[in-house]
Amino acid sequence: MTQRGANIGIFVAAVALLTAVLAPSAASAATAPAAPRAAAPAGRVVIIGIPGLMWSDVSAKTTPALWTLTRGGSAGGLSVRTTRTNTCPTDGWLTLSAGQRSRLAHGDCALPPTPILPGQPSPTGPPPAGGAIAPGWPAIKSDNAGTGYHAQIGLLGDAVHAAGGCTLAVGPGAVFAAGDGGGRVDRYVPSTDKATPADWARCQLAAVDVDEVFRAYIDAGVDPHGDQVPVPDRKRAAAASAADRRVAQVVSQVPAGTTILVAGLSDTGVNPHLRVAVAKGGGYPSGFLTSSATRQDGLVTLTDLTSTALQQLGLKEPQQAVGSAWRAERSGDSTAKRVEALEDEDVAAQAIRSVQTSFYWVLFATQLVLYGIAALALRRLGNDPRSRSRILGGTRVIALLGGAAPGASFLAGLMPWWRAAHPTAVLICTVLGFAGLMTGIALAGPWRRSTYLPGLVITAVTAVVLALDVMTGSSLQLNTLMGYTALVAGRFYGFGNQAFSLFAVAAILTAAWVCEFPLRRHRAAPDPGGLAGASRRAKAVSVTTVAAIGLLTVAVDGLPSWGSDFGGVIAITPAFAMLGMMITGKRVSPVKLGAFCAAGFALVLAISWWNSRSANPTHMGRFWRDLMDGNAWDVVTRKFNAMLNSLGYWPFTLALAAALVFLFFVLARPTRWRAVSLLHRAYQHSRTMRPALICALAVGIIGTLVNDSGVVILSVAFSLATPLMLAAGVRSLEIDLDEGTEQPRPQAPRAASTESPSA
Repeated sequence: MTQRGANIGIFVAAVALLTAVLAPSAASAATAPAAPRAAAPAGRVVIIGIPGLMWSDVSAKTTPALWTLTRGGSAGGLSVRTTRTNTCPTDGWLTLSAGQRSRLAHGDCALPPTPILPGQPSPTGPPPAGGAIAPGWPAIKSDNAGTGYHAQIGLLGDAVHAAGGCTLAVGPGAVFAAGDGGGRVDRYVPSTDKATPADWARCQLAAVDVDEVFRAYIDAGVDPHGDQVPVPDRKRAAAASAADRRVAQVVSQVPAGTTILVAGLSDTGVNPHLRVAVAKGGGYPSGFLTSSATRQDGLVTLTDLTSTALQQLGLKEPQQAVGSAWRAERSGDSTAKRVEALEDEDVAAQAIRSVQTSFYWVLFATQLVLYGIAALALRRLGNDPRSRSRILGGTRVIALLGGAAPGASFLAGLMPWWRAAHPTAVLICTVLGFAGLMTGIALAGPWRRSTYLPGLVITAVTAVVLALDVMTGSSLQLNTLMGYTALVAGRFYGFGNQAFSLFAVAAILTAAWVCEFPLRRHRAAPDPGGLAGASRRAKAVSVTTVAAIGLLTVAVDGLPSWGSDFGGVIAITPAFAMLGMMITGKRVSPVKLGAFCAAGFALVLAISWWNSRSANPTHMGRFWRDLMDGNAWDVVTRKFNAMLNSLGYWPFTLALAAALVFLFFVLARPTRWRAVSLLHRAYQHSRTMRPALICALAVGIIGTLVNDSGVVILSVAFSLATPLMLAAGVRSLEIDLDEGTEQPRPQAPRAASTESPSA
């Protein structure tokens, strides 16, 4: 069989395998019956919104009503992120209304205004008798429809009215949640103490505004957009108790069988927190809340609240709503233990938020120091063998340690560092400990003398750790230095952009360096370096290896049940295709590269189509629906603008610029800096070093162009590839200097020498 035939066969086999994986699920999804829509609301739901309420406010003594609801129901931490870093009360109510991130444009972070009542002038017509209209509703609808999220304000109220149901709003903020497309609610009551049993029995959907906690901040004169000034514990406890008394009033009067949903649906001040979420009745036993949107026990989102209300009412969720209904995970823990666990969840989110940006500064500043050390070491190599060995050996260890640090930052999530008295110091020590462990393993065995095997150990460990994590629930991704946080709420499972870049580069370097074994074992000619001497058998085995690792990498990154990464598939597919061609000595032309990128895009669209047919599609499935509805261009535009804005992420941009400057001097001043000698020697000692680095660079560049994190992708790619390339180059130079095949101070780049048997 010709090499071309082998490549085609491998490609067909890969496609067939992926089809075999996807087809059964797609078929079951396609044949699944659609959920019937009830002619009228089948249940009764009361949503109690308590802006600013946290789990640290809840206790058996201070808030007995909330404690009782938690004891008998399901509880979780609520991510309230909307369109801004800190969510104001009206933003939270509007997000509940739309089932999508919404806002009150140009509004101050104050309590919602008083609604328009019957007899008062209204630009949209008179309110219904006994009802009310949210003020400024037309402008609010228009503003949110024009944002990147295209929120449809009034969606919840419209769904209830379309089914012939009735809406009740208790308090000003509740009107913004329960109002229909015209901002109208059928029944309005100013406060819980004025609501009667008849009011609760009249309507199937009721929203209740309990604002005592947020009002405590307003009364204390705290500027929600300024520096965080905590309200004294005594006053906050008093506010929580006042809110709890209103909750007790509601619980005591609602009809039997009513599902009660409690949500602390906004922040208080500039520092975001996880808030309270409780569900009682309607099939919510004692346990933790979760949803398909988070896939994390004890964690739900504000947009999930809309889906939950509709589900409890027996109504079909409109496509414009992006959340998933809350689900209950039973737990045998006591109420106190569950509350403590949820409070600890917020502590972890706060701790990682305070150090995440600093970590990138430290990581990339360390990389800059590493480049400087390497440059000085290469320039100042002396004739003393002992001094020379120390300089090169120390530089190599530091380089391997730098390459291990990104993967170690995820392993640090195995330790509850945020509970320490000094969490930042403990976190730094934990990351350094795991990085040192990985470096120690890389240099522990006989493979330590190789130019590429220590790097292979680090990339393999990094790739396997990240893959196993997303395949088992993404616990190491959440609240991790290079992962994501529930406070930002960009992602709760699968691969974030930083993790994708690290995983993709680690997988590519691993695949390339694994191919060293067949290329060295099966040679048609005694060629010490390069790919010209590889036999057909060696090339076939290598291509098969690359295809297998590439297919697994795409599956882990792209399948919705694991990595659920849209842009990653587009970047990984052409990178592995390039690697397979380069290892076999084939030329990669721009036309072929474009075809590989198109194949990646086609593959991710196929995954998106498959996911769109499931009962709970991820963002990949929603993109396919947007594509079919003609709204995909808005998503692409928002992602592209975010990519351009990423140039303002200085920790990443500066590190990337420094890495490029270092590589420029590596290539431009070979004699002075020994740089080309370094790269050239590394290439000669490793047949796959050059394809590995080129393809790692390719996945970084393509990933930068197709992800909203932009320059972050390429910076993270450099943070792994550059130190390991440096370590391999230093080791190759060390071998050649020890063997006397290169003078300590060369005057010009020399031809490559043969590889040491020990390498």
